[in-house]
Amino acid sequence: MQENYVRIFDTTLRDGEQSPGATMTSSEKLEVARGLARLGVDVMEAGFPAASPDDLEAVRRIAIEVGNTKDVSLPPVICGLARATRNDIEKAWEAVQPAARPRIHTFLATSEIHMQHKLKMSRAQVLERVREMVAYARSLCPDVEFSPEDAGRSDPEFLYQVLAEAIRSGASTLNIPDTVGYTMPDEFGKLIAGIIANTPGIENCVVSVHCHNDLGLATANTLAGLRAGARQAEVTINGIGERAGNTALEEVVMALHTRNSSLGLTTGINTSQITRMSKLVSNYTGMAVQPNKAIVGANAFAHEAGIHQDGMLKNNQTYEIMRPEDVGASQSKLVLGKHSGRHALKVRLVSLGYSLGEDEMDQVFERFKLLADKKKVITDADLEALVSDELYQPYELFSLDGLQVACGTMGMPTASVRLRDPSGNLHIHASIGTGPVDATYKAIDSIVQCPNTLQEFVIHAVTEGIDALGEVTVRIQGESVVKSSMDAQKEVDQPVTYGGYGADTDIVVASAKAYLSALNKMLVASGRYGDPEKAATEALFSQ
Repeated sequence: MQENYVRIFDTTLRDGEQSPGATMTSSEKLEVARGLARLGVDVMEAGFPAASPDDLEAVRRIAIEVGNTKDVSLPPVICGLARATRNDIEKAWEAVQPAARPRIHTFLATSEIHMQHKLKMSRAQVLERVREMVAYARSLCPDVEFSPEDAGRSDPEFLYQVLAEAIRSGASTLNIPDTVGYTMPDEFGKLIAGIIANTPGIENCVVSVHCHNDLGLATANTLAGLRAGARQAEVTINGIGERAGNTALEEVVMALHTRNSSLGLTTGINTSQITRMSKLVSNYTGMAVQPNKAIVGANAFAHEAGIHQDGMLKNNQTYEIMRPEDVGASQSKLVLGKHSGRHALKVRLVSLGYSLGEDEMDQVFERFKLLADKKKVITDADLEALVSDELYQPYELFSLDGLQVACGTMGMPTASVRLRDPSGNLHIHASIGTGPVDATYKAIDSIVQCPNTLQEFVIHAVTEGIDALGEVTVRIQGESVVKSSMDAQKEVDQPVTYGGYGADTDIVVASAKAYLSALNKMLVASGRYGDPEKAATEALFSQ
């Protein structure tokens, strides 16, 4: 591989999914994995197989389907994370083994604070564990990556020893994580340069960087590491991840693309897929992208100031350092209305990057006609929200069949809700609340009977005008469950958070759809109605 080529290691499905509320179902993970393959990532960390049987099965399915895909010239490496224990490594190998290019990624902390307080191990014990577990992983899998957790706060001299042992034991990729987002760019670049200069055998390995954004420096630190000689960047879509998140894939890739003359580094990413992947991950996780987010935010290519608009009309390069088309974004308005036909809609959707089957096209066209009756002009943003709402929703146990609300300054806000249950039966309930959304949610709760706490409720007007199409994202927290912890060698009791998404011209209806989306995820996870998500995923593999 070329010396100036940077491998993109995407960990959206592992580190990204560890964000509170970002949990995805198996079928959603599979769809994201397919999108990442189309995007052109080199390595896909599909999950943490030892965390749960469901996570192991999700990684295994991705290894089978995406790890052997014929849709791209070279299928991505499918990677599973494992603590430095035999059980974790065995489960990771079980999950990734079906892939054409499997990888085991194992890690052990090397900072004094982690060794003393978390691992309760000496330096000698850490060296021995690394030697033993990397060798064990290498005996199972030809491609092994090792990470010294909290490398950013580790003693560099000790790091050189640990990494040398990992190399001797069979690791071919050495990942250097700034686990808590502590380092400054100059410090991190110096750390990477020191590792490359002082670790025996490093010339035969790929050096990787994995940065967190606690101080808002994840992208800067990643670029500093690449400048210093690292040739793999570990990133997530939209920068989601633990605490303040990870390095954002779109920021690193477009920095390398836009400033190639300065950095001299390239990737294999198909940048035209970036915006679509951002939207997909945002919808599935229920985590909205802030409007001013670099590259993929709603305002990333928007210009309001008169001086900026004048410059843009004369030459786009006056205020844009990259074209929206480069990342798959669109600034133009699509003039579609109620008189438009199915063919015109299909052509526009293809130009926006959507490839729909006949049945999916029928669903979207039906929704398009209903929306066109309410709006004079349908924009690109309308279409993207419409497609997301129609196609990117999880398997529905309870679906909205009817909603009527009464609110205002006179009387109490009341909502009457009609839901269809998994057996097809209709249930109707009316409730009062502090407002129309509160009344709607109380009526839904009375029917579904699934206790939860609403953690977040966000409304977005995604198009212009008083007839705007509105998006709602919610996050709800269910009852505590036992879940394996990556940061400790024991089981811990954790509450589980679920995200939901809905879009409609009526914001109360959008709110009801988003809430039902989150509730359906919670019900699927609880197993109260069997495991329809698993059945749906199995059906995909049988086709």
